[in-house]
Amino acid sequence: MKFVNFATAAAFAAFTLPALSQTSSTPRIDKRQANQERRIEQGEKSGALTKKEAARLEKGQARVQKMENKALADGKVTAKERARIEKAQDRQSKKIYREKHDKQTAK
Repeated sequence: MKFVNFATAAAFAAFTLPALSQTSSTPRIDKRQANQERRIEQGEKSGALTKKEAARLEKGQARVQKMENKALADGKVTAKERARIEKAQDRQSKKIYREKHDKQTAK
């Protein structure tokens, strides 16, 4: 009886632990994505971004998220994939800065 419970617990752990570790394999990328989303929202609220600019920036953020999802699809993000995603985030961050600091404002 004890062996059956142990075997059940071992099987459960074997299937759930890898799934839990996969969800947080890119915490740095996730944190940065959330920060950039906040920057866009703040720009919209303050009027530094027009609706059109914000929509364009959101689309860029979605593109970066799609890259991350594709990299995570096989369960592991390689160093090369991580570098590509972070470079895309760098470009997106510069776009956010540029749009927030240009002459256009929401009316």
